[in-house]
Amino acid sequence: MDVTAMIKDAVSKITGDADLTKAFKSDPTATVKKVAGDKLPAEAIDKIVDGVKAKISVDKAGDALGAIKKLF
Repeated sequence: MDVTAMIKDAVSKITGDADLTKAFKSDPTATVKKVAGDKLPAEAIDKIVDGVKAKISVDKAGDALGAIKKLF
């Protein structure tokens, strides 16, 4: 089980679909189970949820910095 690949796949699916993005904000665990499969162990789901949250936060921070740089 390649958790890193699963995180990348989940991020891609979640950020590419407005309904999944909204669902992830309200219930990240259920959303990850939906996109990654609910047959994974709870520990794997937790790692994927944490990874997706981290990746989305980094991407948002990068977008904000990019917008600020454009001002100067």
